[in-house]
Amino acid sequence: MKPTIRDVAKMAGVSISTVSRVMNAPETVVESKRLKVLDAIEELKYQPNSFARGLIYRKSFTLGLLIPDIENMYYAGMIRGMQDACIKLGYSLMICNTDRDPERLLSYIDAFHEKQVDGIVFASDMLFPEYYDKLVGCRIPFVMVSSHSDEYDIPSVEVDDEAAAYDAVKFLIELGHKQIGMLGFNDVNSIAGPPRIEGFARALKEFGLEHNLEKVKYASHRFEHAYEASHELFSEYPDTTAVFCVADEFAMGAISYLKDRNVLVPGQVSVVGFDNVRMAGMFIPKLTTIAQPIYELGYRSAEQLHELVTTGSVKVTREKMKHRLIVRESTRER
Repeated sequence: MKPTIRDVAKMAGVSISTVSRVMNAPETVVESKRLKVLDAIEELKYQPNSFARGLIYRKSFTLGLLIPDIENMYYAGMIRGMQDACIKLGYSLMICNTDRDPERLLSYIDAFHEKQVDGIVFASDMLFPEYYDKLVGCRIPFVMVSSHSDEYDIPSVEVDDEAAAYDAVKFLIELGHKQIGMLGFNDVNSIAGPPRIEGFARALKEFGLEHNLEKVKYASHRFEHAYEASHELFSEYPDTTAVFCVADEFAMGAISYLKDRNVLVPGQVSVVGFDNVRMAGMFIPKLTTIAQPIYELGYRSAEQLHELVTTGSVKVTREKMKHRLIVRESTRER
């Protein structure tokens, strides 16, 4: 049978409240009693259960994560980073998949409130007023990862999507490509979609390739939709020799479409992805891609939320992490 706080108090010869104060505010207990309690805790191998711990510290030691698509490869690395940070910081992690459904997301916020989570990480989605009002109304601290809010002053951690897209397209141009297309997100509420379009356009304009600005096709966030968008792109613009994709899953869809039509990648068409998910280095051909520090984004968002929960603020409200271009097999000189 597991030892209880009552057992610790009995062995140390003190009251239960003294044991609680040793765990909660040890400086308020005289040294002789404090040492007796600590010796008893050590001898009995006592560990307060999470409920008791929550009563003592008035915290649940649990963080919540709201993600839009748990099947998306991108979120595996993010979750791993958050989980590792939570272990280090002493939290458990609750994950809820929203499918970008407003009613479901709001119901999850209510569930988090009921479970008394200490804070929430809001991932890769737009912060609509009803979401903000619900979170503020529940008095739950929250931060955003792979997203941000222009309307509200909410802590966030992400990469510079516009600059990253610019670097990807500039790389294709420097390889000698002049007929360049793009596969973008068709979700009007996408946070990352518009700045990646802007980066694509900035690179084209800078190098006098504005004729490519119309060569953009849109897809939802899945492989099969990118496959269909690739069909639209190459049917309408068959002279395209390079494609910038806003996600690695889109790049895989584009390459699969081209393979099915006996178009060589990178022999005839070069493809650049975005994210550097684990599969990017396993796919054939291995993907040239913009690497987000996915694990670090998750880890840092948990750290940032811990900072907000414990101090009431964060040192850096809008934190930008560095991206980098990884050149593999899916691109070559024109």
